[in-house]
This record gives sequence, structure tokens and C-alpha cells, in this order.
Amino acid sequence: MRNVEESRALIESVTLRPGYSSFVGAEVSNVAQGAVEMALGRRPELTQTDGYFHGGVISGLADHTAGAAVTSALPEGRFCLTVNLNVTFLAPADGERLVARAEAIRVSSSIGTARVSVFSEAADGEETLCAIATATMRAIDMKS
Repeated sequence: MRNVEESRALIESVTLRPGYSSFVGAEVSNVAQGAVEMALGRRPELTQTDGYFHGGVISGLADHTAGAAVTSALPEGRFCLTVNLNVTFLAPADGERLVARAEAIRVSSSIGTARVSVFSEAADGEETLCAIATATMRAIDMKS
């Protein structure tokens, strides 16, 4: 099993690599074994017509955070990819940033499941739960 420092380093390196998560500006806030928090600041490119965070952006953050939580619970040398993502939107996300908190709820050698809560955070720090998600992940060997 990876320790927390190894998990954090892996998750941060993946988040900062060129690709979707880096492009949207996702940041790793907290990492524990089987639990990860990530945040994403508001930018006009991430909103829909009415100025709320776009549902696809919310889903993307939930997916990435769920994958990080499951990966942090896997043995060293293993990583996960999404098999299924189910997102339920509960309120418009009109805050200054999104905060996603994911917890791995079951992890085996081949499949992991995570539960995610996504909050819209106002400038004063008040959070509104805007989405919940469950994600199923397939564990794979990392490329060298």
C-alpha cells in the first residue's frame, strides 16, 4: 500500500500533467489514504450561459477526485480508470470555486468504488452541496 506522501505526489503529478485536469486548473487540497479533496477556481471558460459552473466541469472534477481517492487506496504501481460515473446535480454551482471531496468506499485488486460530494464555495467560504456522484474504477498497472 502506498503511504499518504506517495499518494499525494502521484495525484499532484497526474493533476499537473498536460490534459483536462491541468487545463481546467484543478488543484489537490488534501490527500489521505482512500480520501482526496480537490478544488477548481471559477473562470468564465468553465461556466455555462447563466454563469454557473458547467455540469461537464462539475462531472470532470468529481471523476478526477474519485479516481484519485481510489488510486490512493491501491498498492504501489497501480492506478485506476473510470468504468462508470453517475452524477446527480442538486443546486446551481454559482460560487467562486468548486470543492470535491471523494472517499473510496470499496477497493479490491481490480475494481474500486468512490462516493463524491461537490460543493460550490462562495467568496465568504460558505459551501452549498451542488452535486453528488458515485464512480466505479478499474485498477490497472501503471505505465513505466
